[in-house]
Amino acid sequence: MSESASTRRTDTIPEWKREEVDELVEFLERYQSVGIVDVAGIPSRQLQSMRRELHGSAALRMSRNTLTTRALEEVGDGFENLTGYVSGQVALVGTNDNPFGLYQQLEASKTPAPISAGEVAPNDVVVPEGDTGVDPGPFVGELQQVGASARIQDGSIKVTEDSKVLEAGEEVSSDLESVLAELGIEPKEVGLDLRGVFSEGVLFEPEELALDIDEYRADIRSAAAAAQNLAVNAAFPTAQSTPALLSKAAGDGKALGLFAAIEDPDVLPDLVAKADAQVRTLAAQIDDDEALPDELQDVEAPEPAVEAADETDAEEDESADEDDADTDADDGGTDDDDDDDGAEGLGAMFG
Repeated sequence: MSESASTRRTDTIPEWKREEVDELVEFLERYQSVGIVDVAGIPSRQLQSMRRELHGSAALRMSRNTLTTRALEEVGDGFENLTGYVSGQVALVGTNDNPFGLYQQLEASKTPAPISAGEVAPNDVVVPEGDTGVDPGPFVGELQQVGASARIQDGSIKVTEDSKVLEAGEEVSSDLESVLAELGIEPKEVGLDLRGVFSEGVLFEPEELALDIDEYRADIRSAAAAAQNLAVNAAFPTAQSTPALLSKAAGDGKALGLFAAIEDPDVLPDLVAKADAQVRTLAAQIDDDEALPDELQDVEAPEPAVEAADETDAEEDESADEDDADTDADDGGTDDDDDDDGAEGLGAMFG
């Protein structure tokens, strides 16, 4: 066979393949984020159910690996980096959501499933303590054979303690498969395992997308509260810190007015209370009733906190501001709007 004939035969691609590649290219260009997911071992019915769950937020596209690779290379612009994940039974997944949202959605769609003999256990397999609901019979021996602590009690087979019957990474035996099936234990999860995602010029792997959202949100809240506290202590005015700064300044001004005995309308009630407390304290130390007017006889000394009002008022106002900031860090605010305000505050404070 001549070299030219061999070249022509190699370059001849069936029409259906070209059309399939064109459709895959269109799929890749349609979405902001495109990933490769492993679909091996997922029953057809469950796969269709997952497609329905993803409808409206993401789409699956299955094809031959060679054609998928060809489409990724044809689009280029970084999509060719996904070709390294195209092996075994895989599919394309496309979404206009960000990669982190896609990962969370795929993980949430996973469902428990039974495990078969010959498969490797992804996690430790444990038979829990309790009544199996199985009548006395040879099943108690089967349980004991796979390593479960079991006995017949009160007319039923019971597992007397949580029993680890297989460690992660070990192969499932036919005996264990039978026992787990009888007990209805499904030790593995079936779902779309994300291998990699390409989004806006960046390639993400699952380890980079596995965020603890609650922990991340708590970190943001804590950082926002710490920044608020820092701004208040440093007298750095922002939209978030100004109310606390004004409140603190008002408290400091009032404390100064009390200390200097300034006859201001806002301070007079506290000055009168302070003077009354001082008079009562002095009267309580005089034993001679004739030396006191009637209204001051048999008075008791006020609580020490009242005497020290001029020293503690400012401290209380300042500590209240700090406690409010710390409370925000512990409680995480009242709603999601607080989270947003805190994050905006960080930017406003430090650019």
